[in-house]
Amino acid sequence: MITPNIVGRSFGYVDPTFPNPNGKNDTSIIIYGYTPSIGLAAFAAAWFFVHLIGHTTQNLTTHSWWWMTFSTGLIFEIIGYIARSLSAEKDPYNLIYFVLQYFFIVTAPVFLAAGIYTILSALISRLGNQYSFLKPKVILGFFITSDAVSTIVQIAGACLVGVKESRREDPTTANHILLAGLAYQVFAMSIFVVLMATFQFRARRTIKEHGYQLFCFAFSVATIMVYLRTVFRLAETAEGLGGKLSTNEVYFACLEFAPIALVVLLLGIFHPGRCLGAKVRVSDEKVHRHHDMNTSAAHLRV
Repeated sequence: MITPNIVGRSFGYVDPTFPNPNGKNDTSIIIYGYTPSIGLAAFAAAWFFVHLIGHTTQNLTTHSWWWMTFSTGLIFEIIGYIARSLSAEKDPYNLIYFVLQYFFIVTAPVFLAAGIYTILSALISRLGNQYSFLKPKVILGFFITSDAVSTIVQIAGACLVGVKESRREDPTTANHILLAGLAYQVFAMSIFVVLMATFQFRARRTIKEHGYQLFCFAFSVATIMVYLRTVFRLAETAEGLGGKLSTNEVYFACLEFAPIALVVLLLGIFHPGRCLGAKVRVSDEKVHRHHDMNTSAAHLRV
């Protein structure tokens, strides 16, 4: 394993086996803090591409257009890991590659999270508003807006970090901007996790009657994985450039890539369009009819 070369302060990695091309967009150091692995980047791009095909195909066959935000997130993941592959194989010093991979990999989970927020709204619509502390429209409006605002702040901070590092200037202020965006995202996501957990607890009998147990389990795990990834990003940024979390790719692989890879796998197997239907909101009449059919079936089984 290559040890970071400390230049002047706590951050300044230069790969001795990869000479700096000193091109127009090259920085004097590798901002990652390591040379990215081409194996991880290529595998991740391929993984998300396969699942993009799977999710989009199921969206089309089930007419669940509301789940297309998830496919959008997968496209962002693919672009991000392609840019990371270019960093790994072609030029790890290139600022453009770094900014592109950061922008798309950080932004992608926003679209994935939007899909997760929509799942909770769909479940509330089918199982009953009485089990939720907030209405479905409020959940969608608040959490999607929160993610959008926090992501804009994060991207602004990340771009400033890249610029400051390329100029060998102090990136502390830029890192604080990035940290503020992540802190708010973790705060909002924490509220969502509580809402999701309390809803499922209060609606546990109805969930069982509708046969949603496995789907709700997959949904819960997916939510926790997105939350774990967001907490990791917050901890990484709080530690600062040159910290252990940001300069060791194993943490990126285990706490950025792996959780999101599991999310897309779970929600591909338990596809929301197939498990919940083509529409997010259904009428009370349909909910009651579905409930009565499941109750009757349960009585027949007994």
